[in-house]
Amino acid sequence: MTSLLLVDDEVAFARTLGAGLTDQGFEVRLAHDGFEGYRQAKEPSLDIIILDIMLPRMSGVEVCRRLRTEDVATPILMLTARGANSDEADSLDSGADDYLRKPFSFPVLVARCRALLRRGDREGWSELVAGELVLDPARRVARHRGVAVHLSRREAALLEYLIRSGGEVQSKTTILENVWGDVEDPGTNLVEVYIGYLRKKLDQPFGTNLLRTQRGLGYRLEVEQ
Repeated sequence: MTSLLLVDDEVAFARTLGAGLTDQGFEVRLAHDGFEGYRQAKEPSLDIIILDIMLPRMSGVEVCRRLRTEDVATPILMLTARGANSDEADSLDSGADDYLRKPFSFPVLVARCRALLRRGDREGWSELVAGELVLDPARRVARHRGVAVHLSRREAALLEYLIRSGGEVQSKTTILENVWGDVEDPGTNLVEVYIGYLRKKLDQPFGTNLLRTQRGLGYRLEVEQ
C-alpha cells in the first residue's frame, strides 16, 4: 500500500482529507505542525508527502528545504494559497516536485499524487544521451560537458521527456500531459517555470542554449554536438 504523509495544521480539514485519501487506497499519516511533519517525513518508507506551506513551528518551505538538503528524495506536493505566486515560487525553489492551490478539487489532488508516484522509483533505468548532455533518470543527475548537475524530480522528468522527444518541438499542453499528468488549470505556468529552472542549471553556467523556445509552438532540446 502506498504510504502518504499529510502535514496540515487545520486538524479537521486534514482528518477529512486523510479519510478521503484512505478510501483511495493510501495509507495516510497525519502531522499538524512543521516540526512534527519534518520528523515524520524522514521516514524512508514514505512514498509521497503532502505539505501545507503555512505551518506552525516550521514553515512548509523550510521543511521541504531541510529534507532536500538531507537528501530525502520522497516526492513532495505543496499546498499553497490561491493566487500567492510567491508561495508557488518558494515551494519550487525549496525542492517541491509540484504544488496545488487551495481550495482544490479532491480528484485533482489524487491525480497529482498518482502522477508523482508514476515518476517515483527509476532504479535500473539506463542513461539518456543527447550530444554532450547525459541524464541518469534514476539518480536525477545530469552531466553537461562532464560536469554533474543535480536535478529535482520534476526537473529530471521534464528533461527526460525533452531528450526522448529527439529534438522535436513539444507544445506546452503536451508537456503538461506527459510530465505532470492531470492539471487543473490549463493556464498554469508550470512548464515555463521548470524550463527556467533547467536553463539556470544547464545553460547559464555553460553559456549554451540547449533549451529552446519556439514561439507559439512550444519547447525543444537542442542537441549539442
